Amino acid sequence: MKCFTLFVLASLLAPAALAQHQTFVVNPDASEVKITLQTTHEVVTGAFHIQSGSIEFDRGTPKMAGSVVVFAGSGKTGNESRDKKMNKDILKVEQYATVSFEPKSYTGTIALSGDSTIQVTGVFTLLGTPHEIAIPILVHLEGTTATAKAHFVVPYVKWGLKNPSFLIWKADDDVAIDIFLAGRLSK
Repeated sequence: MKCFTLFVLASLLAPAALAQHQTFVVNPDASEVKITLQTTHEVVTGAFHIQSGSIEFDRGTPKMAGSVVVFAGSGKTGNESRDKKMNKDILKVEQYATVSFEPKSYTGTIALSGDSTIQVTGVFTLLGTPHEIAIPILVHLEGTTATAKAHFVVPYVKWGLKNPSFLIWKADDDVAIDIFLAGRLSK
């Protein structure tokens, strides 16, 4: 009888033990955001610097909290005049210094270690305006280290940003975003 009681208690408490609250603290120096914009004459690529990031999650609930913040004016595409135009006319960095993503929930399962693919829904704030978006993310956990990789498309013109097209040089209205986050897990 005593063994049966212990088994029942262990069975009831096991999900609670797996439902561990953790925080993923992003290392900005080991992380990056890359963009790819198709144009009529070239493919424009660039990178932005992550300012900070911290994401709280619990394997037992689909909720997430926190944010990843990017310096809007840190974008580099390899063309100084294009970068100045992007900062001044498109991203309006003097008025909106950051771009951010705040995760709210996820679907899928986060494994205790190794790779997991989840779908994260949250708020992507661009030019001070929040936009709900769902992003597929590949998460890799290894002890106290973690990485997250995501690829998604932002309809920046639909979201109120100016298209940089001029004369015969035409740019798409959507930009592809690739994010790589590296950091540490804490309880």
